[in-house]
Order: sequence, then C-alpha cells, then structure tokens
Amino acid sequence: METIYTKNAPEPVGAYSQAAKAGELLFVSGQLGIDPSSGELEKGLESQSKRVFQNIEAILTEAKLSKKDVVKVSIYLANIEDFAKVNENYREFFGEHKPARATLGGLSLPLNGLIEIEVVAGYNLS
Repeated sequence: METIYTKNAPEPVGAYSQAAKAGELLFVSGQLGIDPSSGELEKGLESQSKRVFQNIEAILTEAKLSKKDVVKVSIYLANIEDFAKVNENYREFFGEHKPARATLGGLSLPLNGLIEIEVVAGYNLS
C-alpha cells in the first residue's frame, strides 16, 4: 500500500491518510469541508460541499488521477434534507461522469461538519 498526501487538501483529523493506493485502486478518505490553508471548517452547507469536492480533486490530482477515474462515491450528511442541495454541487463536479454512489443522512460528523465524502478511484480501469 502507498499513502498519498498533498498540502492542497486538509491534514487528516485522525490517525489515517488522505488516501491509500492499493493495486489499481485509490481509496480517498472521507473529506470534510475544511479549507487546507486555514485548517478551518467552511461555514454553511454550500461552502462545505464545494470545499469537499475541491479537496477530493486535489488528492486525486496528487495521485495522478481525475474525477473521471472515480468509480464509487459515499456521501455522509448531517441532515438528509440537504440531499438536493448537495446533489447540485455533485452534478456540477462530476458532469456527465456517473460513478456508483451511496448517500446516508442524519449523522454526527467530525468537527460538526455538515457533509463528508469519500471516493474510490481506479487506475487503468477503462
């Protein structure tokens, strides 16, 4: 296993890596809406959601992948009623690419975050 780290995404808030490469797969740890330059959680769902996708993209870039290499997305929401709002940012981020996805709501997230997303991406899977 190879760990992936970039300064363009926030430091992990626990004993884990930003991402781990195992064979042809990259497992990106759950990302919160933390601004990597300040280390602070963005304010509000819209800002946190956009920041989560920016953080994921930074990690994918460091691993020499793109959002088009993502095969699975898991979304965790503090409030499932935010699903529609998050889905707008999701569509904007992924465009026509449609990885498999699961969404869970009603959760207590680290740092009282409103959203957390983890992804699995693949190398040479096409």
